[in-house]
Amino acid sequence: MLQSYEAIIENGQVRWLTDTPKISKARVIVTILSDTTPQPSRRTPASAIAGKGKTLGDLVCPMIEEQDWECLK
Repeated sequence: MLQSYEAIIENGQVRWLTDTPKISKARVIVTILSDTTPQPSRRTPASAIAGKGKTLGDLVCPMIEEQDWECLK
């Protein structure tokens, strides 16, 4: 049976990213990824525009009537 586990090899040591497999010996296939640095999960605004936004109206209800929205037609 074929099972997949994620791990990182650093300086010859294996660090499991998921549950450690319950095995004493196994044959493995290693895939080398060119970039292993984690990508940021959220973008941040440029410092030139940070804090300059304004909220116009209610956050729940639209400022204009739904009949006036072109995208709802």
